[in-house]
Amino acid sequence: MRQGFDFDGATVLITGATRGIGRAAAEQMLARGATVLTVARSEAALAEVKALDPGRVHVLAADLARPDMAQAVARWVAAEHPDCAGLINNAAIMTHTRFTTPADRGLPGEDPRQAEIAREVAVNLTAPLTLTAHMLPLLLRKPRPMVANVTSGLAIAPLPDAVTYCATKAGLASATRGLRSLARIEGRDMQLSEVVMALVDTGLSAPAPRKMAPDTAARQMLDGLAAGRRRVFIGPTGVLSAIDRVWPAMADRIIAGKARGRDGGAYRPGVSGA
Repeated sequence: MRQGFDFDGATVLITGATRGIGRAAAEQMLARGATVLTVARSEAALAEVKALDPGRVHVLAADLARPDMAQAVARWVAAEHPDCAGLINNAAIMTHTRFTTPADRGLPGEDPRQAEIAREVAVNLTAPLTLTAHMLPLLLRKPRPMVANVTSGLAIAPLPDAVTYCATKAGLASATRGLRSLARIEGRDMQLSEVVMALVDTGLSAPAPRKMAPDTAARQMLDGLAAGRRRVFIGPTGVLSAIDRVWPAMADRIIAGKARGRDGGAYRPGVSGA
């Protein structure tokens, strides 16, 4: 039986922990006996999470879109919380846009489309990879540490009006596999898990029927990590993965159909984040 991550007594860093899945996961990790390090942009929202348990919740305000921030977070953890044994890369933003539609005007001299893509890649892919790289020297000093990357069913079958988001999540999924292979080659005893997130009722995605509750998604995620699963499928994402293996075109149609059904075919651009 594969050994999983024991949250009881562990210190775990989670990004994007002030709302949605991240907030629910922080609360549930506390209930499982963990000390939780939370990183997000809003100091006010972080203060609310801190109030859940001032002795076991530690917070740091950080904009992960900044190129220097992942290293700063890792330094904070090493200096203030060297007992940290787990990292959950959860923070993400999703830009709802269609590449066939001209981008809104940006700042003078700025390519608005490039700026939009660059920020999404920075938060969703560059930040978790950089944070993981800077955290690994600390984590590897612990017995069987854990790194979990939250991806999405949209990494399996992409959403037409969120192409960049889907690409970043697919990239993060590939990076997780690569890191797992590296750990195996080097004989390192650590858990590297991909959490394939479903459509959850958060501000990240556009309005849609039958969204999963954040509490349910967080519970399934933590249960999967505690069980030591390499890929933790949330909700119906396991079914989507199975369909994609035998009939990729059908998986694409399923997701494209959900995109059309959620707004009657109307397109509403916008940016949301966790």
